[in-house]
Amino acid sequence: MSTDVELPSLGESVVEATIGLWLVKEGDPVTVDQPLVEVTTDKADAELPSPVAGVVEKIMVAEGDLVTVGTVVARIAQGAGVEAAAASASPALPSPSAPTAPPSPSGGNGASAPVAGPRATPVARKMAAEQHVDLAGVAGSGLGGRVTKRDVARHGAAPAPVPVPVRPAAGPAPAASQGLPPYMSYALQEGDRVIPMSPLRRIVAEHMVLSKRTSPHVGTVAEVDMGSVAALRDLHKRAFRQQHGYSLTYLPFIVAAAVKALREFPALNASVVGDAIVEKRDVHIGVAVETEKGLVVPVVRDADRLSLTGLAAAIEDLSSRARSRKISPDDLRGGSFTVSNPGRQGNLYGFAIINQPQVGILRMGEIVKRPVVRALDGSEAIVIRPMMHLALSYDHRAVDGAPANGFLFRIRELLEEAEFDV
Repeated sequence: MSTDVELPSLGESVVEATIGLWLVKEGDPVTVDQPLVEVTTDKADAELPSPVAGVVEKIMVAEGDLVTVGTVVARIAQGAGVEAAAASASPALPSPSAPTAPPSPSGGNGASAPVAGPRATPVARKMAAEQHVDLAGVAGSGLGGRVTKRDVARHGAAPAPVPVPVRPAAGPAPAASQGLPPYMSYALQEGDRVIPMSPLRRIVAEHMVLSKRTSPHVGTVAEVDMGSVAALRDLHKRAFRQQHGYSLTYLPFIVAAAVKALREFPALNASVVGDAIVEKRDVHIGVAVETEKGLVVPVVRDADRLSLTGLAAAIEDLSSRARSRKISPDDLRGGSFTVSNPGRQGNLYGFAIINQPQVGILRMGEIVKRPVVRALDGSEAIVIRPMMHLALSYDHRAVDGAPANGFLFRIRELLEEAEFDV
């Protein structure tokens, strides 16, 4: 008996993935949940586990292939014929980018011989060979410390680039990108460096274009006095760190305020399905996390049922696992609204692109001390306060200006009141 291993859904709106590195070869015995292959999507790297114990009967796709959800990537043999399947297994599908190696001294076909040198993905090896990069000097950021294509590109040891034609990415291109007029095209000049999009970058680009084409984005900004939140955080941050082992940041306060406001403005906790708007019962908050591979959005489940401390713990856990590449596909599914924190590097505010199929995303700005006018003892005075801009992008198909502005104003009220239990 044989079991097909299919590419599962790896996150909301993810429909395809790039096969990275096969961790097994045909004829290898495997156990239940043993990782078989690394795959890459626009949201995260993941390892596909074996659903059964047995022997790898056949590998159906090669490293570097782009496959859709539901594609059979491998077949696992089970039962009495397992030993026979192992003995008769043909060599694993070669990677299109596998390096050329000298014949094995033992005279074998080399299918089981380890690749000499540092651990690296086949695409990274091919790129390094083309650019004359010594992989031994490249720090690997991939799973298990493997050198990835991005690591080679960042190494910056490539020789002067050779001008080559820039071809469109494989697969259907958006209609808007076809038949560009001459004034929208760029002719390569001597000295230009051509950097082909990685599969991850291409998928991200396609999803961003799809979101902008699908949702009419509208933005609104609120300026928030974070003084009360800052005072509450300062009061508890030392004890909080001693008790929990990590810092109390501003992000859980923003998420807590957004969660409460979503309950009062359910139009923002929704999706457009056909010609209907579905307001969701559950509040699952996506929290954008920057990693070495790029931005991922793990989801805090049932965020409206968590205290501020519970939100902080969930965010810390998801962020740590995302940065250490231990995030699972289930952690990326089912968000109903997203909060994005781009960091503290001169960021006043900006409008994020909606994470489909949601209808809104809240982007934090940098907290900056600024002079503002406040009423003190019956008169007005200029005081210094920690101020932050919050920018809301929303889908105008589902949300009008009044509820969107009311939602953002309510978040501002909750933060300035700062009635949170820490």
